[in-house]
Amino acid sequence: MKSATTHVLRGATTTPMPTPQALLEAPLARGADAEPLQRQLHQRLRHAILDGRLLPASRLPGSRSLAEALQISRNTVTAAYEQLAAEGFLQPDRQGTRVAAMHCPPAARGAQARPAIARRLAGMQAGTSRDDAAAALRPGVPALSHFPFAAWRQALDRASRAAGPAMLGYGDPLGEPGLRASIARHLAIARGVRCSAAQVVITEGAQEALALCVRLLADPGDTAWVEDPGYRGAKAALQAGDLRVVPQRVDDQGLVVTAHDWQARPPRLVYTTPSHQYPTGAVQTAARRLALIEAARRHRAWIIEDDYDSEFRHAGEPIGAMQGLVPQAPVLYVGTFSKTMFPALRLGFVVLPEALLPSVQAPLGEMLRGGHRPAQLALADFIESGQFSRHLGRMRRLYRERQQALRVALADGLRVPHAIEGGHSGLHLLVRLPPRHPDAAIVQAARRHGIGAQALSGFALQPLAQDNGLVLGYGNTASDLFAPLVRRLSQLARAADTGA
Repeated sequence: MKSATTHVLRGATTTPMPTPQALLEAPLARGADAEPLQRQLHQRLRHAILDGRLLPASRLPGSRSLAEALQISRNTVTAAYEQLAAEGFLQPDRQGTRVAAMHCPPAARGAQARPAIARRLAGMQAGTSRDDAAAALRPGVPALSHFPFAAWRQALDRASRAAGPAMLGYGDPLGEPGLRASIARHLAIARGVRCSAAQVVITEGAQEALALCVRLLADPGDTAWVEDPGYRGAKAALQAGDLRVVPQRVDDQGLVVTAHDWQARPPRLVYTTPSHQYPTGAVQTAARRLALIEAARRHRAWIIEDDYDSEFRHAGEPIGAMQGLVPQAPVLYVGTFSKTMFPALRLGFVVLPEALLPSVQAPLGEMLRGGHRPAQLALADFIESGQFSRHLGRMRRLYRERQQALRVALADGLRVPHAIEGGHSGLHLLVRLPPRHPDAAIVQAARRHGIGAQALSGFALQPLAQDNGLVLGYGNTASDLFAPLVRRLSQLARAADTGA
């Protein structure tokens, strides 16, 4: 019997009955912390079938003999056999219980085991991990410890009491009507956006809003322009839609587009962050905005305006949205509450052009399913009660102070040639460095010291020599840490000097 069992475990074509010990390979675990014996036996037999140690048509020991050999109850064995039979792994017959006929694919090994994925995913760059929000100087993270949790809890409580059990359903696929109306009113006052509540669609963050724009307005193979260097999430959304992504350079006045570009590679979609270009911090001039709108109209293209960090303007009045410059602009306005509230809220929105509504209402109802209703209702309450505006005011003051403190720390402690850009808005500064101090090497070394700075070169699809620098976030880092952090970055930059 022992030799016959060995044949079965090695995958021989014969199917004699294996011994109970060979079935399990190791005794069943006992004790208070162990899983129930029935579950253990079920899993051991299931794995033996799947990994080929028990071949199809192999006959298993009877429930009584297996129970005696394993010193467990017969009911335990019977229950495990019955569960495996119900799952299709075993086949009871007049002669006992056998392994059912099935094809178990061999275990994958090495390079041959690499699964096939869509070709469009191959060009996507690996971004920064989302679980390192506490890393010092990481861009894109607001001051989480300054969020008014008490006021937010009160908004959640009020929303729960007002809505009751109805709040637990899916809700309107396009978002809660109250929140859509609150956003429309806020955008009209704070950003100069021309819209009604009907044009506002609630999404799961800005990333879903971008993906929604792609699904609504572009077909696979269409051309899309993106800022270069620019926001990696936008490039990912466009690539995931099977679009031909064409990088367009940015300068100190924002996105650069020429008449030749429109003739040589006309786009279906143009992604831009005009009020606060990410990551350079440039503001697109009014002349360029108007020219982009007019050219998009002529070429039947759509502009996706990502109003990145525009709520936090540190000098002068807020820059108005491109969407509101002219009536009926071919602009889809995208926003999120991840910076103004907190990232885990996962709520964003897109403002659709009014002319699109008749065509997209029905598709949107099928593409979206609603959800996050408690958070949506609470956010509407938070906005209407005035808490949102007060929170924004406090954060503007805090970020203005931190931005100035970081500038002082850079002036005093960064002992390599550099130039600071941006800082008029948002939560980060760009520090350009000479190519002899490669940003990727500095960032890699900085991570080992708990510093979450990002490399400017990583934001470019086609990096140039000038795309070398550090993107430093000051939103979630206390001002008194800036000096030692900058000194550390200075040491790392000198250590990375190639001498070129």
